[in-house]
Amino acid sequence: MVNNIFHKKRLAIFLIIFILFYCCFFVFSYLKKDQDNLLMNDVGRLVPIKVREVVKGQEIEQFNQLLLDAKKKNLKISIAGKQHSQGGHTYYKDAIVLDMTTYNKVIKVDSNEKLVTVQSGATWADVQEAINHYGLSIKTMQAPNIFTIGGSMSVNVHGRDIRFGPLIESIRSFRIMNANGDILNVSRTENEELFRLVNGGYGLFGIILDVDIELTDNVLYKATNEWIDYHDYPLYFKEKVLDNPEVEMHNSRISVAPKSFLIEMYVTNYYRTDEEKLEDFTDLVDEKYIRRNKFAFGLSRRSNWGKNFVWFVQKHAFKEGKSEFISRNNVMRPEVEFLNYEGRNDTDILQEYFVPVDDFPKYIDRLRGILSESDLNVLNITIRYVPKNKEAYLSYAKEDMFALVFYINQGISAKEIEKTGEVVRKIIDLTIEMNGSYYLPYYQYPTKEQMREAYPLTDEFFQKKREYDPDERFMNQFYEEYGK
Repeated sequence: MVNNIFHKKRLAIFLIIFILFYCCFFVFSYLKKDQDNLLMNDVGRLVPIKVREVVKGQEIEQFNQLLLDAKKKNLKISIAGKQHSQGGHTYYKDAIVLDMTTYNKVIKVDSNEKLVTVQSGATWADVQEAINHYGLSIKTMQAPNIFTIGGSMSVNVHGRDIRFGPLIESIRSFRIMNANGDILNVSRTENEELFRLVNGGYGLFGIILDVDIELTDNVLYKATNEWIDYHDYPLYFKEKVLDNPEVEMHNSRISVAPKSFLIEMYVTNYYRTDEEKLEDFTDLVDEKYIRRNKFAFGLSRRSNWGKNFVWFVQKHAFKEGKSEFISRNNVMRPEVEFLNYEGRNDTDILQEYFVPVDDFPKYIDRLRGILSESDLNVLNITIRYVPKNKEAYLSYAKEDMFALVFYINQGISAKEIEKTGEVVRKIIDLTIEMNGSYYLPYYQYPTKEQMREAYPLTDEFFQKKREYDPDERFMNQFYEEYGK
């Protein structure tokens, strides 16, 4: 009897301990999960930072209250879109991150004025869906259509269209909420200085609310491929592309395969055409063969054989003289999902360098020397034309430039980051030496001195940030690294 009671007590104690242990484990797991949710990163996955809170953007009154609360508690605010900038541009340690992707309405399409008014968290895909049936198209955007309008303005993107420059050229006006909660109308005639600061301003001057963007006609193109010698590219581009009014969009790639490294290249020109009826090609096309393309492209991350194979496939896919009909809106929604990659120990990053058009062959020869002496895992280099535009404070095209967009695979350890950084800084030194510049939305590899050389108004830009936002309410890791 006594033994029975004793065993029952032991069992009860055991059950109580087990339940307490389970509860503690559950609470710990929940708290850890909550902490992990506050560990912010961008698509590059190289700048993980703990933030205080992530707030989904909903309405103007919410933004105003958020600023009031942040002022009372002396908190920083970072502004995020799709977070494809890769150097901590969209968050800051212990800051409130305002996620604008839920502030995403297309407010109005004025087909007569060829103008769209859109909230800053909407994507280019949202805009395309809204304007396609009006026979309208975007003038300038990144090649993919997955990014937000506000994010694209903040990095002042450029695209494939050779007749329109960076995005700032097609922004007519916008509204912004500053650190005091005031809403300002901004254009080339009203608050003009802010217009030049916010476009290419990396979210440091306020919350972009809604934007008026100029549009153009959606037209039919005949896309034709040509293979050329890279030495001939500047002259070819000026005579066969830029001087031909029928060519409106242009894209090119140069080989990163070991067998033809930085030697072979092809171009795709988009000729405006009436050979076919536009209405037969106006349906917006979604990406296909994602798994197949992901597998094929993934081979190039792991071996030189894979790079040679991918280039071999491209040579067959983009044969000399091969052509197809495609609408402008579909040119501006290329396949990108197959590039999504999250390795445990490695990641894919972007780098971009702008070089004067005539210096392209010399630049490629010297670049080949730098890359041949390193083991930088370059997966792709796309080349685009960026016409001169110095309107934004942080303008990258001080003359007509070719932009070389590098797609790179690298490790995420501190050692691998530093190894990549050494090569990147050498490329930047070469680029600056040849009167070029580099793009700012990527990892913090460049030195402060390199930024000042590539962007002569750097110090003035950051001083203007402090004038417009003296409490530095709007913060991000990019500003912490280069503006302090």
